[in-house]
Amino acid sequence: MTLTTLRGSAPGDAAVSRAPGNEPQPKRRRSNGFGWWGLVFLLPALLCFGYFSWWPILRGLALSFQQTNLVDPAVWVGLENFRRVLDDPLLATAVVNTLKFGLLAVVIGFPLPVVLALAMSELRRLGGVFRVLVYLPVVIPPVVSVLLWKFFYDPDHGLFNAALGVIGIGPLSWLQTSGGALPSLVLLIVWESAGGIVLLYLAALSSVPTELYEAAEVDGASIRSRVWHVTLPQLRGLMLVLLLLQIIGTLQIFTEPFVMTAGGPENSTITVLYLIYRNAFVSGDFGSAAALSVLLALVLAVLSAVYLRLTRRWSKT
Repeated sequence: MTLTTLRGSAPGDAAVSRAPGNEPQPKRRRSNGFGWWGLVFLLPALLCFGYFSWWPILRGLALSFQQTNLVDPAVWVGLENFRRVLDDPLLATAVVNTLKFGLLAVVIGFPLPVVLALAMSELRRLGGVFRVLVYLPVVIPPVVSVLLWKFFYDPDHGLFNAALGVIGIGPLSWLQTSGGALPSLVLLIVWESAGGIVLLYLAALSSVPTELYEAAEVDGASIRSRVWHVTLPQLRGLMLVLLLLQIIGTLQIFTEPFVMTAGGPENSTITVLYLIYRNAFVSGDFGSAAALSVLLALVLAVLSAVYLRLTRRWSKT
């Protein structure tokens, strides 16, 4: 046995083995067509999504240029439906009411979940119980909760007037006056939507690094300062997204005024979406309803684009 064999390969041999052109070639994986098979398995879901989501959108866009009641043959009328919708005297009332709904719902319903989440995050013993109670309105079906609140608002036998009567207030006409019907519906909307938003904020709060709070405590920051300078900046991105979703949701309110007030009293709770319903299923003018739907979709799209443009820098800082 030679010395070279005992010590392994000579340095020259290693240099020769690493010479250009002598490197070991990596093994190429054989293409097994996984991408195509994945597309095949995904195709049924794409077809269902396209048929039930995009086809109604395209169909509604086509209806906006037609005069039809979905029974007689459709007649192509071009932009006539849009002119009829814009000339409708109820459109201005519906737009104003919708904006009022959105403004009140955002002013009341946007800060409330943040406050509740911050308070519940500090609870140690009863935190789970409060989470269940806050999320309970989300579990109840919307129509059931609306009918429940309609009973609560009853001027003669309602729970709210009975509670206020104990302290000598009332009875109040919650849904019977044009000035009180809209704020009453806003309270219902806030109650319905707050639970899910609170849980989202609680999940985001659990991901805030504890080192930030410890550093703030070392610096002698108060609870208010820790919330303002530590907690809220960490929730900024989520808050901006939820604000946009809340604005879009409140501008499409329909179930509450439809079930509780039927747009009244004196058209004080009629909204754009409720006006679409009346054009389609009361007047039988599906072309005008589709045209108003297209206008609402365009307004929401432009609003979303402008909002995302304005908040792009804030969400990153």
